[in-house]
Amino acid sequence: MTSHQSTQTMKPATAAKKLGVYLEATPAEFQEGVVSRAELNELQANPPQWLQDLRRNGPHPRPVVAAKLGVSIAGLARAGVTEPLTTEQIEALKQEGPEWLERERTTQAEVRKEAARIKKKNAERQA
Repeated sequence: MTSHQSTQTMKPATAAKKLGVYLEATPAEFQEGVVSRAELNELQANPPQWLQDLRRNGPHPRPVVAAKLGVSIAGLARAGVTEPLTTEQIEALKQEGPEWLERERTTQAEVRKEAARIKKKNAERQA
Protein backbone atom coordinates (compact mmCIF):
# COMPACT_ATOMS: atom_id res chain seq x y z
CA MET A 1 0.00 0.00 0.00
CA THR A 2 1.45 3.36 -0.98
CA SER A 3 0.54 6.55 0.80
CA HIS A 4 -0.36 9.46 -1.41
CA GLN A 5 0.02 12.81 0.28
CA SER A 6 -1.91 15.65 -1.32
CA THR A 7 -0.53 19.17 -1.36
CA GLN A 8 -2.12 21.31 1.29
CA THR A 9 -3.41 24.58 -0.17
CA MET A 10 -5.21 27.61 1.17
CA LYS A 11 -7.21 30.49 -0.17
CA PRO A 12 -5.37 33.76 -0.79
CA ALA A 13 -7.28 35.40 2.10
CA THR A 14 -5.95 32.80 4.52
CA ALA A 15 -2.41 33.15 3.20
CA ALA A 16 -2.59 36.96 3.44
CA LYS A 17 -3.79 36.67 7.03
CA LYS A 18 -0.90 34.35 7.89
CA LEU A 19 1.54 36.75 6.21
CA GLY A 20 0.03 39.74 8.05
CA VAL A 21 -0.84 41.70 4.92
CA TYR A 22 -4.00 43.28 3.52
CA LEU A 23 -5.28 41.00 0.74
CA GLU A 24 -6.58 43.78 -1.52
CA ALA A 25 -3.09 45.33 -1.61
CA THR A 26 -1.40 42.13 -2.82
CA PRO A 27 -0.61 41.49 -6.50
CA ALA A 28 -3.43 40.13 -8.68
CA GLU A 29 -1.68 36.79 -9.24
CA PHE A 30 -1.58 36.27 -5.45
CA GLN A 31 -5.26 37.20 -5.04
CA GLU A 32 -6.47 34.97 -7.86
CA GLY A 33 -4.55 31.77 -7.14
CA VAL A 34 -4.25 29.29 -4.34
CA VAL A 35 -1.24 29.11 -2.06
CA SER A 36 0.36 25.84 -1.07
CA ARG A 37 1.93 25.31 2.34
CA ALA A 38 5.36 25.16 0.64
CA GLU A 39 4.72 28.47 -1.16
CA LEU A 40 3.62 30.09 2.10
CA ASN A 41 6.76 28.86 3.85
CA GLU A 42 8.87 30.23 0.99
CA LEU A 43 7.09 33.61 1.17
CA GLN A 44 7.78 33.75 4.91
CA ALA A 45 11.41 32.68 4.58
CA ASN A 46 12.29 34.76 1.50
CA PRO A 47 9.67 37.51 1.09
CA PRO A 48 9.57 39.04 -2.41
CA GLN A 49 9.83 42.81 -2.78
CA TRP A 50 6.05 43.35 -2.90
CA LEU A 51 5.64 41.54 0.42
CA GLN A 52 8.48 43.48 2.05
CA ASP A 53 6.95 46.76 0.85
CA LEU A 54 3.48 45.83 2.13
CA ARG A 55 4.83 44.84 5.53
CA ARG A 56 6.86 48.04 5.76
CA ASN A 57 4.42 50.61 4.35
CA GLY A 58 0.97 49.02 4.36
CA PRO A 59 -1.91 49.28 3.99
CA HIS A 60 -2.10 47.02 7.03
CA PRO A 61 -5.03 44.80 8.09
CA ARG A 62 -6.81 45.55 11.37
CA PRO A 63 -4.86 43.06 13.53
CA VAL A 64 -1.58 44.67 12.45
CA VAL A 65 -2.94 48.20 12.91
CA ALA A 66 -4.17 47.29 16.39
CA ALA A 67 -0.81 45.77 17.34
CA LYS A 68 1.14 48.78 16.05
CA LEU A 69 -1.10 51.13 18.04
CA GLY A 70 -1.09 48.96 21.17
CA VAL A 71 -4.86 48.52 21.27
CA SER A 72 -7.34 45.71 20.60
CA ILE A 73 -9.23 45.17 17.35
CA ALA A 74 -12.42 45.92 19.29
CA GLY A 75 -10.82 49.18 20.45
CA LEU A 76 -10.24 50.16 16.83
CA ALA A 77 -13.89 49.41 16.07
CA ARG A 78 -15.08 51.47 19.05
CA ALA A 79 -13.02 54.38 17.72
CA GLY A 80 -14.52 53.98 14.26
CA VAL A 81 -11.27 52.86 12.62
CA THR A 82 -12.50 50.23 10.19
CA GLU A 83 -10.31 50.86 7.13
CA PRO A 84 -6.79 49.51 6.69
CA LEU A 85 -4.14 52.09 7.53
CA THR A 86 -0.69 52.72 6.11
CA THR A 87 2.38 52.93 8.31
CA GLU A 88 2.39 56.70 7.72
CA GLN A 89 -1.21 57.02 8.94
CA ILE A 90 -0.44 54.88 12.01
CA GLU A 91 2.56 57.06 12.88
CA ALA A 92 0.43 60.20 12.44
CA LEU A 93 -2.17 58.78 14.85
CA LYS A 94 0.57 58.03 17.39
CA GLN A 95 1.86 61.61 17.09
CA GLU A 96 -1.61 63.13 17.44
CA GLY A 97 -2.39 60.97 20.48
CA PRO A 98 -6.19 61.31 20.29
CA GLU A 99 -8.16 60.73 23.47
CA TRP A 100 -9.65 57.45 22.21
CA LEU A 101 -6.17 56.03 21.55
CA GLU A 102 -4.98 56.80 25.07
CA ARG A 103 -8.18 55.35 26.54
CA GLU A 104 -7.91 52.15 24.49
CA ARG A 105 -4.21 51.73 25.33
CA THR A 106 -5.07 52.03 29.02
CA THR A 107 -7.85 49.47 28.61
CA GLN A 108 -5.50 47.10 26.77
CA ALA A 109 -2.85 47.45 29.50
CA GLU A 110 -5.45 46.62 32.17
CA VAL A 111 -6.60 43.56 30.20
CA ARG A 112 -3.01 42.32 29.89
CA LYS A 113 -2.36 42.92 33.59
CA GLU A 114 -5.50 40.98 34.54
CA ALA A 115 -4.57 38.12 32.18
CA ALA A 116 -1.12 37.93 33.77
CA ARG A 117 -2.66 37.92 37.27
CA ILE A 118 -5.01 35.06 36.35
CA LYS A 119 -2.19 33.10 34.73
CA LYS A 120 -0.04 33.51 37.86
CA LYS A 121 -2.94 32.50 40.10
CA ASN A 122 -3.58 29.38 38.00
CA ALA A 123 0.13 28.48 38.04
CA GLU A 124 0.18 28.78 41.84
CA ARG A 125 -2.89 26.58 42.04
CA GLN A 126 -1.18 23.93 39.87
CA ALA A 127 1.94 23.90 42.08
